[in-house]
Amino acid sequence: MVARRTKEEALATRHRLLDAAELLFQAQGVSQTSLQQIAQQAGATRGAIYWHFKDKADLFNAMMERVILPLESGPKSMCSAATTEADDPLAEIEEGLIHALTLMTTDPQVRRVFDVATHKVEYTHDMASVQQRHLDARNACVVDFEKALRLAARRRNIRLPVPGPAAAQGLHALISGLIQNWLLDPEAFDLVPMGRRTFRVYLAGLGFDRGASGTAIEDDAETTVA
Repeated sequence: MVARRTKEEALATRHRLLDAAELLFQAQGVSQTSLQQIAQQAGATRGAIYWHFKDKADLFNAMMERVILPLESGPKSMCSAATTEADDPLAEIEEGLIHALTLMTTDPQVRRVFDVATHKVEYTHDMASVQQRHLDARNACVVDFEKALRLAARRRNIRLPVPGPAAAQGLHALISGLIQNWLLDPEAFDLVPMGRRTFRVYLAGLGFDRGASGTAIEDDAETTVA
């Protein structure tokens, strides 16, 4: 019983440290936040940080892994959906996109952590592992997007107007850029419907018109009056 309580207390301390890191990283940036400040915010000691984490980069990565980041993981993520053998891989990506954007707008922790990861971290030497984590996640997602786009093109018997890698890079840049801009000013536009529209417009530009791609890029209910 004592061992279980000790383990639970250690886990609680770990979560308090990560909670404190989230708040301080968002408020003052990663480079401007010291481990001592995080310990004080969490009501713990600096030694407690080194018990749970090797360094600030290790703590940062643990903070990231606590949440389902929209472009990285999860059963409904855009990237994992892109590799399925569904009848319409583009519809699968769209479903993952909407799931990700909805998380961003409804889950404060997901929004906070992604804001830190996007706007509040500098890739200095001591944060090299954080940069590598970001690059690995991006590269894996782009590869999966390319697979989905090529599969969809084959099934519709169309030729992509640009090489597959370029089309996939463009799609990833479109989505990540949309999220980054929304985080700068969440009042500027409604993220979920804007994400759906821009995704469908991008697909149309690649040749997946409404008649060929079915549910993936059906028009929204609203129309524009000239």
